[in-house]
Amino acid sequence: MEVKLAERMGFCFGVKRAVDTVYEQIKNGKNIYTYGPIVNNEEVVRELSEQGVKVLESGEELMELSEGSVIIRAHGVPEKIIRILREKNLECIDATCPFVKRIHNIVEKESGEGRHIVVVGNAGHPEVEGIVGWCKGPVTVLKDLEEAEKFRPPEGEKLCVVAQTTYNYNKFHNIVEILEKKGYNSIVVNTICNATEERQCSAKALAAEADVMIVIGGRHSSNTRKLYEICAEECAHTYFIQTLDDLHLELPKAVRLVGITAGASTPNKLIEEVQRHVRINF
Repeated sequence: MEVKLAERMGFCFGVKRAVDTVYEQIKNGKNIYTYGPIVNNEEVVRELSEQGVKVLESGEELMELSEGSVIIRAHGVPEKIIRILREKNLECIDATCPFVKRIHNIVEKESGEGRHIVVVGNAGHPEVEGIVGWCKGPVTVLKDLEEAEKFRPPEGEKLCVVAQTTYNYNKFHNIVEILEKKGYNSIVVNTICNATEERQCSAKALAAEADVMIVIGGRHSSNTRKLYEICAEECAHTYFIQTLDDLHLELPKAVRLVGITAGASTPNKLIEEVQRHVRINF
């Protein structure tokens, strides 16, 4: 039996940058907080917590803070959080992924010029909440084709369409096609990051040839969930795990290839643990 890793997987540039930023601040001996989990991986957050890093979960918790360094998570935050940090004169270390920051700049500019912002993504996701928080006018979040079909902005309103960086590439284009067929005056900016596209294509290609597919990532990770959905379409025996403890495989002898991929917030050591376990035990 062969065990094969996807060509593109694991920590992306933005996540690595954010995690490295936290560790650099730990070395400096500072009292460190992150606004929200630095990345969507409970194992990474737990390891940082063991080194004294505290997570602020809300603006109310931030308001109560009187000292310390606050690191902005890779997903970014709404503009009001940055404003609170400035008003309280707290040290703010911005580890927002540059690809996410680009979206903030786009929606701030276009909404300021009167366009209705359409964010293609998941409304409850912290990245999307952050994007919405930089809009200065009307904003709508569309999560799927059904919502795109129902979307009816006021007549004559100009649109600016962007995407959550980890959104499914093909679904985004399908939603854009629906909006274009309705004849809206729209600016469309494909803000899905290259790392997401590469990981999705790589996972799809591997799942198409694998008998069993293992997808590793945090339970709340949007990009890992998308990888799982893509792999499950290609390979009936696809498993979503967060850690090695979640892996309960019973592989028939006919299995010739087990594929492994991982979300953008999954550390390499966890990927290696899973790979080694499958090689040794199966």
